[in-house]
Amino acid sequence: MIGRMRERVVAACDGASKGNPGPAGWAWVVADAAEKPVRWEAGALGRATNNIAELTALERLLASTDPGVPLEVRMDSQYAMKAVTTWLPGWKRNGWRTAGGKPVANQELVVRIDELLQGRSVEFRYVPAHQVDGDRLNDFADRAASQAATVQENAGSEQGSPEPPAVPDRPAGGAAKRASGGAKAPRQRGGGSSSRTLKAKFPGRCLCGRSYAAGETIAKNDKGWGHPECRTAQSA
Repeated sequence: MIGRMRERVVAACDGASKGNPGPAGWAWVVADAAEKPVRWEAGALGRATNNIAELTALERLLASTDPGVPLEVRMDSQYAMKAVTTWLPGWKRNGWRTAGGKPVANQELVVRIDELLQGRSVEFRYVPAHQVDGDRLNDFADRAASQAATVQENAGSEQGSPEPPAVPDRPAGGAAKRASGGAKAPRQRGGGSSSRTLKAKFPGRCLCGRSYAAGETIAKNDKGWGHPECRTAQSA
């Protein structure tokens, strides 16, 4: 647990799924007073959705930090953040059912997170993923979750694991080939934003939940950048 001498703990958490659903992983990282990563943990989930990975990351972070110390949680998942800050009160009032009367998705995780939030001060902060000058803690958590999803192995500072790589290795075959479009060269600028593709300068995550690596072909969609084949996909 984090010592009670700290006025506030700053942390980040993230999840990844290579295929959504597909091989998945979660990760969290806690920073020191200078907001440098000092303690982290990542874990494999087997086959799971991106949403499950995101919620699991948050649940593990809350379970691994001192409830007596105020906590700032940085996340790039709007689903996970809205689930616990916006939708959760209504779900509880409705007996863990949505406004449409359907059972809440991933209810077991949401209930556990709700229990861990009781009686503690937690501030959630949304941070856009993979910006040039983006949040370093979110980037660390993303890389750790992506690596855990790829290799399906647990890691962390207590295990003496090295810092997760800047560009996580991707599974051989299907997912990586589909994301990169095989050996095809990227389209040139022109023809409108809907047809524009380019090589990613930084790793990122498509709205489908799968990550893409630096150097892979990506295309503009209505939520940002992602796989060309997901250009017209709707956000979950």
